[in-house]
Amino acid sequence: MTAIPYHRAFVAENQLGHVTEAMYGELSSGYGPFGERAARLLREMTGAGHVVLTTSATTALDLSALLLGVGPGDEVIVPSYTFVSSASVWVLRGAVPVFVDCRPDTLNIDEELIEAAITGRTRAIVVTHYAGVGCEMDRITKLAERYGLALVEDNAHGLGGSYRDRPLGTFGRLGALSFHVTKNVQCGEGGALLVAEDALARRAEIIREKGTNRREFFRGQVDRYRWVEMGSNFMLAEPLAAQLVAQLESFGEIQRRRQDVWRAYHESLAAWAHDNGVARPVVPPECAHPAHIYHLLLPDMANRQALIAHLAGHGVQAVFHYFPLHSSPAGERYGRTAPGGCPVAESVADRQVRLPLYPGLEERELRRVIDAVTSYRVS
Repeated sequence: MTAIPYHRAFVAENQLGHVTEAMYGELSSGYGPFGERAARLLREMTGAGHVVLTTSATTALDLSALLLGVGPGDEVIVPSYTFVSSASVWVLRGAVPVFVDCRPDTLNIDEELIEAAITGRTRAIVVTHYAGVGCEMDRITKLAERYGLALVEDNAHGLGGSYRDRPLGTFGRLGALSFHVTKNVQCGEGGALLVAEDALARRAEIIREKGTNRREFFRGQVDRYRWVEMGSNFMLAEPLAAQLVAQLESFGEIQRRRQDVWRAYHESLAAWAHDNGVARPVVPPECAHPAHIYHLLLPDMANRQALIAHLAGHGVQAVFHYFPLHSSPAGERYGRTAPGGCPVAESVADRQVRLPLYPGLEERELRRVIDAVTSYRVS
């Protein structure tokens, strides 16, 4: 029996051809035609004013920290139930991440708890759209405006998702995307920053180019390029941008296949989940999600571990997800937890199981996963 992995990378039809073209092009290091095409396709998909390609979502968030000038003595509100980069980029600048609990339904940051975490030192609010299901952006946007805080979206899961018909990643001043191999659109490693403001976009271009105005020089806007600001090298190489273009060109096919798998899980597991006290994903009516993750919440850790072992026995790889940042060693060292703690994040982390979900999951494999899950009984 061939094992069904949790993830299998999708390779687009034109991917090899695009990469070969990029390798023999004149600008393989960056700023080539594929990088320009990828940025244009992302602008068209999201409606963002500006798209800055980066080497990962982590470096996109790091670029955000530099753009916002966050530093020692500042605080940044972040969800505890998210990937480490949502917090670590601020720690690198000397700021303190303030961890806020998640909602029990969407697993997104609990908008009702954010205001209590705001202090006179708060500079920004970071939200993660878990599984590509939008946070409660109406409430969060108003909070950020009321307190004069920058809103940053970690949209690593959410390309193609929306909240009230507006694409995720475009509500804040800055929105980070991921093109890691596990994401819906992937080029191995890659990312992008969606930027709302012209002035921030110009600075992002400079910071990404090691703090120089090199791009303005090549466009003939300055007579020579100089070091003008703090920066680093966040450039996405042209062969990776070529892979990204192929993936974006296949986005409709990718999403159709992923949505088919997500719906099959949701419909086929409904009765089993009800009978066994297992929670399925919750998608509020105002949200459209990109089928990035399908997860189950078991009643307790013992059943979570037992289900993972049960599935492994049927040749199915299932995994859990984040360890809450507030109780991680570095989180305890560098951050602080908002009033009330993060009991929901702790509970979810102990009970969650993610099922295989990728475009190449065949119908017979999908049925195997469903049969394996429904053959388990919660004890």
